[in-house]
Amino acid sequence: MSTQGLDEFAGWVEGLMRARGYDIDSPRGGGKSRIADEAGVHRAAVTRLLQRQSMPDLETMRRIAPLLGVSVRDMLIRSGRVTPEELPLAADLLPPGDWQPTMEDFARWLGVPDERMDVFVKVVTQFLEPEPEDGDVRVTGESRRAAQD
Repeated sequence: MSTQGLDEFAGWVEGLMRARGYDIDSPRGGGKSRIADEAGVHRAAVTRLLQRQSMPDLETMRRIAPLLGVSVRDMLIRSGRVTPEELPLAADLLPPGDWQPTMEDFARWLGVPDERMDVFVKVVTQFLEPEPEDGDVRVTGESRRAAQD
């Protein structure tokens, strides 16, 4: 990582620490020790970052991120260790909202081998209520109970 990258990252972390009420500016403020204690990391790791000497390791980032109100993903991206494309958000990986998975999709997610796919689909389909045909009214357990009452 470049010195400029470390400086930008440390500046961002400093701002987050100050915004969360950690007194990292005065020698007796105790902010560095407090954040190290609360995160369960060595004070030296916090000091080295704030003095722009070294980038924290993954475990230190993982422990400090929640205290600063950011995700580990944000810390890793801001540190320059990964790009947003290398660590996409889960929402970026979801299919479109109108997509309806098929039985075959479920079988793949469950690890059903291709040679057993047809059997899986036939067996699971037996447990599903049939789709109503046009003009038919679907009868469910709830509608049956209501009709009996």
